[in-house]
Formats: sequence, structure tokens, C-alpha cells
Amino acid sequence: MIDYIKGELTELTPAYATVEAAGVGYGLNISLITYSAIQNKKEVKLWVFESIREDAHVLYGFYNKKEREMFELLITVNGVGANTARMMLSAMSVPELCNAITTGNERVIKGIKGIGKMTAQRIIVDLRDKVVALGIAEEIPAGGSLQAPVNNQVKDEAVSALTMLGFSPAPTQKVVVSILQEQPDLPVEQVVKLALKQIK
Repeated sequence: MIDYIKGELTELTPAYATVEAAGVGYGLNISLITYSAIQNKKEVKLWVFESIREDAHVLYGFYNKKEREMFELLITVNGVGANTARMMLSAMSVPELCNAITTGNERVIKGIKGIGKMTAQRIIVDLRDKVVALGIAEEIPAGGSLQAPVNNQVKDEAVSALTMLGFSPAPTQKVVVSILQEQPDLPVEQVVKLALKQIK
């Protein structure tokens, strides 16, 4: 089992990171939290969750253990797969998610793309006590300040991230462009967060 990977960050998008360690490039699916935390870094250490299926061996990377623990809790809930858990961690920070679960805020959880009423209720019922017991609601350290790329770059990266999360490019681009027209200075992860709430 791979616990973490430490090495040079050779490629980074809002949904994917490649870390080279001992001459091997490891491709890891990441959340927006992790993207924001490791952006502009050359050397990174990502905590790893391995998803091994008959048809695929997929690695998920996390900036710290708290985010990985939250991810591992989410995928224990019936109806929440790895991609849904990653989307939840892209839409909300770990403390925000923990707070929504412990306070039973079904409305907030249901507002995340792909989470229906029944799934939101199951997440709250199944995880409320576990979240408190694990004490994973501590604030995640923020990554460095974000550079403001040109709007086209933000648009392309946001659309790419949402496509990797499973959304169709055409409607995704329309939503992303609409968001950037209203708020042209938003960083990529904020654009993606807003888009997750708007894409139907």
C-alpha cells in the first residue's frame, strides 16, 4: 500500500497532479483543496488513497491526512463513490463539510452536484459521530496565494477540471464563461466551485 508520495511536482491541473519520485511519475486525482494548497510548489508530499478495481488502478492524492480521512469516510457511505467524494471535497473545505455533517445541514450537502436528498441524509446519519470521534474538523493549512492567470487560461483549466470530474465539455464551458463574465478575476478553484453548483 502507498501511504504517501514525495517528489517533484511535474504537472498540475485543478483535478490532476503528476509527482515524480525516484524516476517514476505518479498520476494522482486531486481535489480543489489540494490543488490550491500545492499550486506554485516544486516539491510536494501527497497522502495517497489507492482505488484498485478489476478495470483500473487509480491513485487519489491529498494535501494532508485530514483531507484523506474525510475522503475515506465519505466513500463508506452507500451511494458515494470516489469521484463523488472528490467532488464534495472540491465544493467544500474539510472544516465546512464537517460542520455541515455535525450540524445536520442537509441543504448545504444537497447543494453539491450529484448529491440527492437521500444521499445527503445518509452522509449525515452515517458520519456525524465518526467525524466528531476522529476530530478531523481542524482547519487545513492554506496553500500560497494564488496567481491570477489570464481569463482564457482560467476558463480552459476550469473546463478541463470539470470534464475530468465527468461533466460534458459543452454545457460546462457555457457555465464557466458565464461565471467569468460576471467575476473576471476569480481563480480557477473558485470558478469550478461555482460551476459545480450551477451545472445541471
